[in-house]
Amino acid sequence: MGKPLRRWWQAALAVFGMLVATSASAQLFDVARLDGDPVPLEVLSGRHQGEFASVEGQAIHETSRRPRWWRLTARQPVRPADSPNLVLRFPYLNHVEVWRPGDAIPLRRSLVGNDAEFEFSTRALVVPLPQGLATGESIYLRVTALTSKPMAVDVEPLASVHRQDLRHVALRTFVLGTLVVLALLAVGFWVGIGERTYAYLSLTLAAQAFYLACVGGEVRAVPWLAELVGSDPRVGRMFGLLGVVASNSFVALYLNLPERHPRFMRVLHGCNAVLLALLLTNLGTIAAWLAWVANAVFLVSAATIFAVSVTAAWGRQREAYFMVLSWAPMIALVLLRLGELLGGWRNPEWMEYAFPIGLAMGGLVLTIGLTDHMHQMRRDRDHASRLATYDVLTGALTRSAINERLEALAEAAHRGRRPLSVVFFDIDYFKRINDAHGHRVGDQTLRIVALRTRNRLRTYDLFGRYGGDEILVVLPDTQLREALCVAENLRAAVNCRPLSIDNRLFTTTLSLGVAELHYGETVEKLLERADAALYASKAAGRDRVTGYTASRLRTTAATPVANTANSHGASTVM
Repeated sequence: MGKPLRRWWQAALAVFGMLVATSASAQLFDVARLDGDPVPLEVLSGRHQGEFASVEGQAIHETSRRPRWWRLTARQPVRPADSPNLVLRFPYLNHVEVWRPGDAIPLRRSLVGNDAEFEFSTRALVVPLPQGLATGESIYLRVTALTSKPMAVDVEPLASVHRQDLRHVALRTFVLGTLVVLALLAVGFWVGIGERTYAYLSLTLAAQAFYLACVGGEVRAVPWLAELVGSDPRVGRMFGLLGVVASNSFVALYLNLPERHPRFMRVLHGCNAVLLALLLTNLGTIAAWLAWVANAVFLVSAATIFAVSVTAAWGRQREAYFMVLSWAPMIALVLLRLGELLGGWRNPEWMEYAFPIGLAMGGLVLTIGLTDHMHQMRRDRDHASRLATYDVLTGALTRSAINERLEALAEAAHRGRRPLSVVFFDIDYFKRINDAHGHRVGDQTLRIVALRTRNRLRTYDLFGRYGGDEILVVLPDTQLREALCVAENLRAAVNCRPLSIDNRLFTTTLSLGVAELHYGETVEKLLERADAALYASKAAGRDRVTGYTASRLRTTAATPVANTANSHGASTVM
């Protein structure tokens, strides 16, 4: 099964490459390569002409770090009328010395370093051909490759060079600008809300931006960095490795892999361990095998991330949809680039822009996804906060919530010398209702009582369930005399007519206790007095209101000093 499977895989890759490869265009040059590195005088004199080996295609693909000689022989004349230029597209960190016909001194070209030509963009190395080329004339190039990316060879008029340079600058500015802006936004979110996932996302985006700027030549705008990158590929590689490590860590947090997908988490841990080892090794060597191993680990990481994203999306994990959307195009682009590096095919020119644009768009999708994730977390937090703040059965504030707000109102009342009163009440014989009719009827009773009484309050009054059937009402800017009237209104709202539950009528009454906050008094003491007034109402026969007056603050037991009865009950002042 091994050989048929391998043949099928090779055939699939070949078909895949054919679908995206550039259609063959008219060959301008016969391309040949000399394996050795003889002195220029020997090469230019023709001494090694027979040693040049013909190479298919219109690209210089140098995989060795040692300098190599290349020969471009014109297959048709290049007229000087259009100001022709030899163009080596997307050279990345390669250094090239060019001898045109009749040149004794080479033109040195590179994207960064002392040989950088700032007249043109970083899209290509451009060599003017003011005399044109006759059929059969040759251009010699001595190439020192720091990357194994093929350089497409072409001849373009000067107007076309400038036009394509403008397009290149616009696209690269968009890509790098998007990555930098998204990285800064992620840093802002990280600092603002302290969410560690944003830190990994910002590091991923920043590392990707620096990597693209290093290999694409944009770092030449920073002289000291350009000098470092131009002679040492380790800087760009370091940012690339760091970006993959940060990306894997981001995915692990974003999709919660340790809890939801531990097997995938172990694979990413292994990839990160290898990448960190490569990062340390990269500091001491520029060996070409590092790039191959790094690309292989990156491919494993990308495949793992895509697999876990699809698995999580299949399980309806919301965050995974954004991961699939961002990584699906990246998987295809990675396969295309890997196939080109292995010599399987030549990708079209747009691929040089598709990969960085894919990175930028992937970062944008992930930023949106992470923002959506944060919104979902906030919604969950708000829901949990609401459950902690409001009682599910009655809709009243919970005990902790109303205590917290009462503390704030009491402090404001002391500070502004403003009145504040509280009302404690519970349902008379509530235990009998539960015992005789069940807890469902008891819950309905409590719900209806809460609805009736809350509707008699002002919008800024507080209404909270203190425990069981006990309710606390906080009345800001209200003196005891007014609070007693409010409490009487609450009592009347309940006993004015029976409660209708399951087609049965239940007569229900309330016992209420009222107290006004005194200057310097604590909330605990205020609630003690209101609670004492409530129990005084029960002791006096229930279905009544009792108020705790200032004159009785020092007493140890509350005794009624006045009693006003009516047809529904009584109000007592202690």
